Amino acid sequence: MTTERHDPIKIISYDPGWPAAFEQQRPRVAEALRRWVDGPVEHIGSTSVPGLAAKPIIDMLARIPDRDAGDIAGAMAGIGWVHAPEPGDEPARKWSFCFPDAAWRTHHLHIFETASDRWPQLLAFRDHLRTHPEDAAEYGRIKTALAAEDDRDRPRYRSGKAPFIEELLRRAALQ
Repeated sequence: MTTERHDPIKIISYDPGWPAAFEQQRPRVAEALRRWVDGPVEHIGSTSVPGLAAKPIIDMLARIPDRDAGDIAGAMAGIGWVHAPEPGDEPARKWSFCFPDAAWRTHHLHIFETASDRWPQLLAFRDHLRTHPEDAAEYGRIKTALAAEDDRDRPRYRSGKAPFIEELLRRAALQ
């Protein structure tokens, strides 16, 4: 089994079916993680922002008290999710899972330890974009341009978005 990505970075117009796609998997994930989950399973990322262009991959977030709490990978495998480690997961004390597989995912679950400072930033970014359509539109333009330049270079795509995300989070913290 590979965790290598085969799908290109393709940004498409907002699909009003994305919340339903999240909701199809949310109760399954919540039930599989019920022994560990600390709070609700959240819809994050661009597909969670109405009107925002995005890669058609539903990003989800769950929190657990301790990354070493037990057989989370086994529980997720039991519902058809694949453990797909990403660079930075270990130092961030994070798990990454994909559905239905890592190479051609439709859903991506990020499981953070509750003590992490990263998951609150993801929720703040989502919430800001939901309430600031001008920032959401600019973010969509940035992602579309980056994907058009090279639809296979994920590190370049992520680093190209980073300055906008960091600036938005800085501004949001001041509001």
